Amino acid sequence: MNIKDTVSKIKSGKQSCRELLDEYIPVILDGQEKLNTYITLLLDSAKERAESLDARIAAGDSSGDLLGIPVAIKDNMMLSGTRTTCGSKILENYISPYTATAVGKLIDAGAVIVGKTNMDEFAMGSSGETSFFGPARNPNDPDRIPGGSSSGSAACVADSQVMGSLGSDTGGSIRQPAAMCGVVGMKPTYGYVSRYGLVAFASSLDQIGPFASNVEDAARIFTVIAGFDEKDSTSIAPGESDFVRWVHEKGMKLKIGIPREYMGGGLSGEIHNRIADTARRLERSGFEIKDISLPLTKYAVAAYYIVAPAEASANLARYDGVKYGYRTPSPDDLLEEYKVSRQEGFGDEVKRRIMIGTYALSSGYYDAYYLKAQRVRRLMERDFQEAFGDVDIILSPTSPTTAFKLGEKTQDPLQMYLSDIYTISCNLVGLPGINVPVGKDSAGLPIGAQLIAPWRCDGKLLYAARQVEKIYE
Repeated sequence: MNIKDTVSKIKSGKQSCRELLDEYIPVILDGQEKLNTYITLLLDSAKERAESLDARIAAGDSSGDLLGIPVAIKDNMMLSGTRTTCGSKILENYISPYTATAVGKLIDAGAVIVGKTNMDEFAMGSSGETSFFGPARNPNDPDRIPGGSSSGSAACVADSQVMGSLGSDTGGSIRQPAAMCGVVGMKPTYGYVSRYGLVAFASSLDQIGPFASNVEDAARIFTVIAGFDEKDSTSIAPGESDFVRWVHEKGMKLKIGIPREYMGGGLSGEIHNRIADTARRLERSGFEIKDISLPLTKYAVAAYYIVAPAEASANLARYDGVKYGYRTPSPDDLLEEYKVSRQEGFGDEVKRRIMIGTYALSSGYYDAYYLKAQRVRRLMERDFQEAFGDVDIILSPTSPTTAFKLGEKTQDPLQMYLSDIYTISCNLVGLPGINVPVGKDSAGLPIGAQLIAPWRCDGKLLYAARQVEKIYE
């Protein structure tokens, strides 16, 4: 059942919140054992929450668009009184002192949070393998990666452990694992969902978004978490309060552009053919398909891996073994305490990106690297503006390959970084994007199609996503 029908069932008294949760608990426990989807399970508090909701319903209050719905949140979002580790040793025992705005909105809407999901350390990774707590696994094949960095959030939805989850997307960390696991994953317009209470990786790129098994459920979760927040200086008001209505719109005929740069070398032949087939099906449904160009795409990975590590270098400077987090047990002096705490507390990928970012920001290199990357970012924005002058929506692959084997790319960081080649641009220019499952390859692994919409056109994006979903039903 979808979220709408399940909430209706609870509100009508046909099922209690606790009964619904009890149906999911065995699936969660089994999935955790096989897939390592969670860093922290919160089943005791989830039971208390479900029972309190049932008491509230019995007292006559059945409000809440997510009433009783089991959800999970990525472990880089604060939930007061619970661990928030970011998948890192340095925050292994950190307890959240407050609740993130997006998480608070889920709670206000009646959701039941069952756990904090596994993730690449500090959201730095494309496979789920950099987590201090061990890699998450793909429900379609546990020997393969689920994508990253929101690995557990995608896997738990794909494995039917929850009806929805939250992830964060800095360069594709929602859309790419959604494609690898075969679920819907949405990265909203930058600023539409508050980042207050999200542990920062790259502040100008990070955005919280939903995972769900279908477009309508994703739209429902997004409607709940979207909105202006005075606690986030980058927050903007969406301009509408109901994104679900776009899923049910009819008769809109959109021009859909396919960037030729996204369909070339490095793309799996099976994914290429499936995206081309999706375009043909949309054309038969009455949509106009147009070949377009985004010429600066070739610079996206290079620009991203200067901007994101630079911001990470600044944001992660606070983890020094003094204020909070892991502290090395027996330092010789204060400088040794700083150095060794960070050396022992951070994993290899995080240390690699901190060093890249610190170098790019250092005296003599700032103009050559960071400033130049920011200029490329602005030119990429112009690329998209010109493209959206001709088309309404952009269609592309989400990932160049389907889910690869665990350990296959851990020794080749560049190949790992290229896993996000089609998703990075969205973050650099702040546009909304979504992954929609469009079938499987010959090995039975999910293939995802990415849709990108103009800035602040998240409703139109959801409409287009639903049309793609419909042609594969």
